[in-house]
Amino acid sequence: MPEFKLSKKLNHIAFIMDGNGRWAKMRGLPRFLGHKRAVEILTGVFDACMDYGIRVISCYAFSTENWNRPQDEIDHLMDYLEEFLEKKLDYFMGKGAQIRISGDLSRLRESTRLACQKAMNETKDNSNWVINVCLNYGGRDDIVKAARKFAERYKKGEVELDSLNEESFKDYLYTAGLPDVDLMVRTSGEERLSNFLLYQNAYAEFVFTETKWPDFDKKALTECLKEFEARKRRYGGLKDE
Repeated sequence: MPEFKLSKKLNHIAFIMDGNGRWAKMRGLPRFLGHKRAVEILTGVFDACMDYGIRVISCYAFSTENWNRPQDEIDHLMDYLEEFLEKKLDYFMGKGAQIRISGDLSRLRESTRLACQKAMNETKDNSNWVINVCLNYGGRDDIVKAARKFAERYKKGEVELDSLNEESFKDYLYTAGLPDVDLMVRTSGEERLSNFLLYQNAYAEFVFTETKWPDFDKKALTECLKEFEARKRRYGGLKDE
């Protein structure tokens, strides 16, 4: 059971899972073992979010800029992701969790792409929870692709120009059908968004924790939720006196 009860609406939490390489370096380990640990704790974070009734979890697994990293590090990360999807698929099915992948899968190696497609296909009808893995994802790329999708439909005469607004635009994003982010958590002390869910984070509360992602557990999550609980969400309105 959770240590305290949330009173504020929190439908969607997003994680920038930072600090994996530094976590490994501090222990005299190669960087890729930090990524291995990062993937291993995902199930525990998901379980903790379930305890708090947080229905949608988005995780920044690999950005469009991460291709600049050493190839062996990229290969290890994809290995761990494939292993995670294969080993945990039955567990997530049992929880009624839907796995979504947000990002351009076309650049991924075939085995990773097939593992992602299998996980999405087998869980597509689940509706209790959503695990949204942002893979080869960039917020600007997401917005540009969404604009192109609408433009193509408009060019074909399928939609009217006046049909496009802030709400309908969401239907063209990778996260179509998901609620906006309520809380965005970045680990390891960095305080920037790094091109993550730019449109979806418009009114999210941001919490930056010094805890590195491989050490992020239910206690660390609870501390982030307590900070979220203390915030006054105004959505552009006036602060309460």
